[in-house]
Amino acid sequence: MITHIVLFKLKDKSPENIEKARDVLSSMKVKIPQLRHLEVGTDVLRSERSYDIALVTKFDSLEGLTAYQSHPIHVEVAKFMISIRESSITVDYESK
Repeated sequence: MITHIVLFKLKDKSPENIEKARDVLSSMKVKIPQLRHLEVGTDVLRSERSYDIALVTKFDSLEGLTAYQSHPIHVEVAKFMISIRESSITVDYESK
């Protein structure tokens, strides 16, 4: 199993903008065949070092992650997130 985690720090941290981003990320659920799990969380502490949104996705294999990254729905979501983010970080790891 491959877990792909992305943290987003948004330019506009208003509750409305955070909710819109959360909805856009959540819209990928059940639309991309390789996506086995999708979870979107918003930060509750709002500290200076916090990121605003966490995206956690899971795939059966690296090939599934690669297919997800090039899927047209993900490409559109990624374009949107790039346009509203201040920064993002990611980690991908394999679990057994």
